[in-house]
This record gives sequence, C-alpha cells and structure tokens, in this order.
Amino acid sequence: MASASKSLTALILALLGADLLPAQAPAPLRLSFAGAVREATGASADTAPAAVTIAGFRSDAAGARVRQARAALLPNLSLTGSWVNRTFNPRTLGFQIPGLSLPSLVPPFNAYDGRARVTQTLFDASSMRRVGAARGQLNATNAERTAVVETAAQNVALAYARATRAEAVVAARQADSALAAELVGLAVAQQRAGVSASIDVTRAKTQLAEAAGRLVVAANQLDRAKIDLARAMGIDPGTAITLTDSLSPELGAADVPGDRVAAVTQAVAARPDLLAEQAHGAAARQASSAISAERLPRLDLEADYGFSGLRPPDATGTRQVAVEVTLPILDGFRREGRKGEQEAVVRESDVRVRDLRQQVTADVDGALLDLRSARAQQQIAAERLQLAAQEVSEARQRFKAGVAGNIEVINAQASLLRARDADIDARFAAVSARIALARSVGSARTLH
Repeated sequence: MASASKSLTALILALLGADLLPAQAPAPLRLSFAGAVREATGASADTAPAAVTIAGFRSDAAGARVRQARAALLPNLSLTGSWVNRTFNPRTLGFQIPGLSLPSLVPPFNAYDGRARVTQTLFDASSMRRVGAARGQLNATNAERTAVVETAAQNVALAYARATRAEAVVAARQADSALAAELVGLAVAQQRAGVSASIDVTRAKTQLAEAAGRLVVAANQLDRAKIDLARAMGIDPGTAITLTDSLSPELGAADVPGDRVAAVTQAVAARPDLLAEQAHGAAARQASSAISAERLPRLDLEADYGFSGLRPPDATGTRQVAVEVTLPILDGFRREGRKGEQEAVVRESDVRVRDLRQQVTADVDGALLDLRSARAQQQIAAERLQLAAQEVSEARQRFKAGVAGNIEVINAQASLLRARDADIDARFAAVSARIALARSVGSARTLH
C-alpha cells in the first residue's frame, strides 16, 4: 500500500512538473490570439485555411467571367491564309454566251488568299448589360469570399479560445493535484500524531488518484485542442504550438459598437453574407434586363483586307467593309422563358435578403444577450471561487487542529474543483459571446 502511494505521488509530481506536450525537434510556434486570427484571414498565402484560398480562386474566376462578357464589345482581329486547288463546272454558274459552248469542266487550278479581318460591335445593349450582370456576380463572389474569411476568423478565434480554456483546465487540475498531494501528507501526519483515523488517509489518497486521472484527461484535451487549432488555421496538425494569450477577460475584443442599435446598423451595412445576397439579386436584375435588351437592334462593323490570286506573285489586294444591323423578331419565345427564369431568381433573392436582414438582427441580439449573461456569470463565478478557496482553508485548519475529520476537507476540495470549473466556463462563455458578436456585425477579422 505504501509502495502504491509513493508511485502515485511520483506520478502526480511528474505531471505537475513536466511539459504536457512531447518534445519536438523544431521550436514551438508562439501564437497569439490576434496573430491566429490574422493568419486565418489569409494574411499569409502559405498558411491560409483551405476555404479562404478556394474562395480567392472563385473570386479570380468571377473576374475572368467579367472579361469574357466584355469581349463581346471589343474588336476582334483574325488572320487567315488559304490555298485551294479545285475544278468546277462553269455551267452551274448560270452563264450563257450565245454562239459559245462553255466546257463542262474547268481543269484544276490553284487559288491563294491571305486576309486580315476585323469586326467591331458598335451598339449592343444586351451585351452591355451582360457586362453589368457579370460585374454584379463578381461583387457577390467577393462578398462571399469576405464571408468565408469572416467564418474562418471566427473558427480560428473559437479554436484558440478552446485551447486557452483547455490550458486553464490543466492549470486548475494541476492545482487540484497539488492540493490533493498536500492533503495526503497532512492526513498521514495527523495519523502518525494519533489524531486521525486511517480512513482519512485512504480518503485523501482516493482524492489524489482522482486528481491524477482528471489531470491526464485535461492534458489530453489540451493536446487535442491545439490540433484543432492547427487544422482551423490550415497548418500542419503536428506543429507544436505555444499559446501566448490566456483565457483572460480581455480576450476576444473587436471593433464592435457597444450600443444595440449601432451594432445592428453596422451589421446590416457590413455583414458579407447579406451583401453577397444583395449583389446576387442585383446581378439577376441585370441579367433579366440584358435578356429584354436582346429585342433592340444590334449594330456591327466588319472589315477585311487581303491579297488573292492564282499565284502568290500575281496576288491582288481586295477589301470589304460592311455595316450590319440585326433586329431580332422571334426566337420561338425562348427569350420570354429565359426572362421568366431570371425574374424568379430575382424574387427568390429578395426573399433571401429580407430573411437575412432578420437573421442579422437576431444574431446581434442573441450575442448581446449571451455577453450580458456571461458577464454576470463571471462575477458570480469569481465570488464562488473565492468562497470555495476560503472553505478549503478553514476545513484544512479544522482537520489540522483535530476538531474534524478530513471528510470536510474533501467536500470543500470538491466544491473548489467545481468553482474552478465554473470560473473557467464563465470566462470561456464571455470570450465566445464576444467572438459571436464580432461575427454577427461582420467584424470577426478585427478580433484581437
């Protein structure tokens, strides 16, 4: 029994003094809360989360589609060259010369032609509006990218907060273990002095074993939290991370108005998901307008110049200039069907925008309620922690004086453990509420 007790005490001391992470060859990555959020927003292309990088590619693709739409209004230049060897029947051309019989077959001959051709749209209202629709989609895609960045910043901020919470739990479990080891020593001393029963020593050792188990679990949760943080940031999960910020009341601050009305106003004006949906609706309206503009006349200019002849040395310069007006009349009512489809998309977008406005307000109100509740919980938890520590001190003094058994100490120790957990939970709830509030107003990127 004594040997087992010594082994358990040695394990506790090792857990208290050892680094909870295995030794790594490279130096650990020292990471602050603000630095983690900054990396999540894509400040470094090498460490940006995959979702942020992919959103950037989608934005590039939308910009390319704008250039594609604009191409319909820009000049087109092409060069052609040809060599033809042919025979043909001149009678098929309809020539009739009195007194002359045309042959039925002209012998093979060569024809050479080289030409430069330019086309330019002078007026096309539909193409102009399609460019506007493509720009609207680009605006929507950029807003969606910002929404992805906001989500990434929120995810990394929460992951960092969970890691700091895990560190705080480890520190609390280390304090519990140190207290449990101290109480074992006190119980043994009281037993040797003849003022305490052996069951008090057994109880104290049981508490010590429970503290050791909780410390092991807490250390494992800290390691898992750091892996989750690395994944949220888009870095190697095996990277050793040292957190430079703790679960303090200041963690998770952001550029957020304190007034509810101002916060809602900022959210409606800056929430990227709402801006993206508004841009989608504007693009759909432009697309519908472009379809309607297809009924308008289209004016094009075409010109070409080149050399042609039976032999290259005999080639002669020829040219052509043409102005073409196109007036669409009927396309089997396909145009009307496409326009009806776009109008349905516009109405759907209007409904989404209206719903998102309500959701934005609800998100802000919910975050403010959670933050208010978390602040109240922090005050209560701090007072509870102070009282629990005082209870442990008084119970220990009573046990040391021999006027009570250590059951009072064990009960007080359990109350202190719960008080420490409640204090950690209250601080984490406040940080989470601040992060949620920043995300609700579109300012998660400013978290620090």
